[in-house]
Amino acid sequence: MDTQPGFQLPPLAAVRVFEAAARHLSFTRAAAELGMTQAAVSYQIRQLEDRVGAPLFHRLTRKVALTEAGQRLAPVLTEALSRMAGAFAALRDDAGGGLLSVTTVLTLASNWLVPRLGRFQAAHPGTTVRVDTMSAKVDFTRGEHDLGIRVGKGLWPGLAAHWLMPVDFAPMCSPTLLQRADGGLRQPRDLLRLPLLWDDADAWQRWFATAGEVVPASIADEGLRLDSQQIMGQVAKAGQGVALLNPLLFAEDLASGQLVQPFPMLLREDVSYYIVYLETRRDVPKIALFRDWLLAEAAETMAVRGASAA
Repeated sequence: MDTQPGFQLPPLAAVRVFEAAARHLSFTRAAAELGMTQAAVSYQIRQLEDRVGAPLFHRLTRKVALTEAGQRLAPVLTEALSRMAGAFAALRDDAGGGLLSVTTVLTLASNWLVPRLGRFQAAHPGTTVRVDTMSAKVDFTRGEHDLGIRVGKGLWPGLAAHWLMPVDFAPMCSPTLLQRADGGLRQPRDLLRLPLLWDDADAWQRWFATAGEVVPASIADEGLRLDSQQIMGQVAKAGQGVALLNPLLFAEDLASGQLVQPFPMLLREDVSYYIVYLETRRDVPKIALFRDWLLAEAAETMAVRGASAA
């Protein structure tokens, strides 16, 4: 009898589908991640269940849940696929070496990361950095990106995460708009005399609460709604409203006088920016190099901002 381990393994396609479905607890999301139909996902999982001789999911109304067998299998496969991705990525690093692919959100890329990249390139001319901006979370096991900067609480299975900087917001506007405020801005409530810009359903109410002000919910019925900090910053600089922006990401605009921050109170979110990459690639030289550079740049940014705000 042939007892080679490879002959005992189920098809890799079915394993990959199960791992994605278990991670998302959704056949629909697994299908979207893998570029498959939901029917194809269901078929692959049925094939795997037949192979192991036990159901891996409870099919419930509009959702799925892992069975005991599925719970035992899922973390093992996530770790195994992560290690495989790391091994192939390491080979790619050896072969293709100098390209570092980074993914992050638009505002952090345009306002903070990209303006600093020249310093990194000058210090490390053998490493070429490619920056992709996207709001969706990247699956690093696909091998398309080496490192990311994402918002969260620092807990992502299979990923190493390093705290980079906080996600805080403060009101900012153009000096021209500030001059238009009737009677000036003496207290936070005076901001209600100016147009407010929105990108989150209740961000302004939460900022006013932080400032000790109770404001009516109806303030959310007025003002422009925009889908990114980057766009809000541009609109605020054009004098069209007051935006809640991250002072660390708009430090240059504050320093140049294009934006002013009339009140020091910050809306502190319970999430932060984190550097993330596959745990299995922690020791890849180019990743470690860029990670350490990012941490140093962020520390300098926060030190400068702290000094200017003091």
